[in-house]
Amino acid sequence: MFTIQNLLIITLLLPLLGSIFLSITPSSEHSLIRSTSLNFSCITFIFSLFLWFFFNKSLGSFQFVTKFFWIPNLNLNIVFGIDGISIFFIILTTLLIPLCFLTSWTSINKNLKEFFLAFLIMEFFLIIVFCVLDLLLFYIFFESVLIPMFLIIGIWGSRERKIRAAYFFFLYTLLGSLLMLLSILYIYYQVGTTDYEILLTFSFSNKEQFLLWLSFFVSFAAKIPMVPVHLWLPEAHVEAPTAGSVILAGILLKLGTYGFIRFSFPLFPQACFYFAPFVYSISIIGIIYTSFTAIRQTDFKRIIAYTSVAHMNLVMVGLFSFNVIGIEGAILQSLSHGFVASALFLIIGVVYERHHTRMVKYYGGLVHLMPIYIIIFLFFTMANIGLPGTSSFVGEFLIMVGSFKVNTVVTFLSATGMILGGCYSLWLFNRIAYGNLKTQYIQKYLDLNKREFFTFLPLILGTLVLGVYPEIFLNSIHISVNMLIEIMYF
Repeated sequence: MFTIQNLLIITLLLPLLGSIFLSITPSSEHSLIRSTSLNFSCITFIFSLFLWFFFNKSLGSFQFVTKFFWIPNLNLNIVFGIDGISIFFIILTTLLIPLCFLTSWTSINKNLKEFFLAFLIMEFFLIIVFCVLDLLLFYIFFESVLIPMFLIIGIWGSRERKIRAAYFFFLYTLLGSLLMLLSILYIYYQVGTTDYEILLTFSFSNKEQFLLWLSFFVSFAAKIPMVPVHLWLPEAHVEAPTAGSVILAGILLKLGTYGFIRFSFPLFPQACFYFAPFVYSISIIGIIYTSFTAIRQTDFKRIIAYTSVAHMNLVMVGLFSFNVIGIEGAILQSLSHGFVASALFLIIGVVYERHHTRMVKYYGGLVHLMPIYIIIFLFFTMANIGLPGTSSFVGEFLIMVGSFKVNTVVTFLSATGMILGGCYSLWLFNRIAYGNLKTQYIQKYLDLNKREFFTFLPLILGTLVLGVYPEIFLNSIHISVNMLIEIMYF
């Protein structure tokens, strides 16, 4: 029987139901596979919007909570629920999956059924990660996401190095999580359960907090990624198909920041305060180093991959300001990065699908023959810089205000990333849009078609709404962030 309380479970199960339908569809029925996948992903997105519509913004507790007994003898249960922080990560996930299907509509023909199946299963895993209220289950699904992503890069990647990149991605992120598993076992031994809401009532000693925090940090830092465990990301992006890059930048990088907000901050607050200078240091190194590295790249995708690392390290500065403004800014910047970075990878995908090269030197003067494409590229270039009126401006401004309250030097050094962001973004746009057409390399140019334009439209709207009227997002986030700060300090 359908009730509002079951809305989260229905949203969760829809991608799984879609993957079951897809698995019994004949592999030769390409049009049926595409339409089934797109329809299920769109319905899931609509249900996630209903979650937001029925979400009570005045409550600080978890909502739509559903509990299933898993292994009662060991006090292990399956608990789902969302708060103002997790709801937007779920909506972002359900928005990007149908866009991944649209961008792969004509470019993927080899093993089409398995490709769409991998995305639906990954969507199922990701929604669970963002709504599960059990530490052990979080770990299980946090790692399960690696499997479909590993296959997407390894099978449908665009170049010869795709197998190497897939293993690079898998090993970096899996090895980082092994310490986290040992820590979870230790927590279970100490508390007797991994239920999140029970863990919030338990107080670990300072020594335990330091050790547990470090083991969680290694896992989350590899996902964000932070310097020096960032090397897998440019490699994975360059080899992944366009849809793989979109979901990697849009959602998978957010798993690390979400892990910090949901588990490290409330469970190990003293360790968070103690290690904040260390996090600031490597975040600033990450912002400046990857921004300079982005400037000297010649591969279209590699440039955007390095900018992703810089932006996600800025998010870490906001998180570790430990005040409401900084944390809210970090969450909004994460959502903004989901819109903007995903759109930039889609922009790369458009020209790659036509000309099968991502080397910047082969392009130039596209403003003459692809005006709609260039207008959208300019919009997201401005959003990437943090132009007022776009989502990135709101996130970056709140992060700067939050960190300025704590440490002005950190704020100043973080702001250099915004200046460098203008350098690499505008220089890239200038090289692609203006100058002479490189007719010695490419003779035929086609502007965006209808399908491609409608793929960009939701991301343009999301970037503008978050940039012009962030209050509709902040209203839902505010109480949950206040609760988090209260748990940390008191």
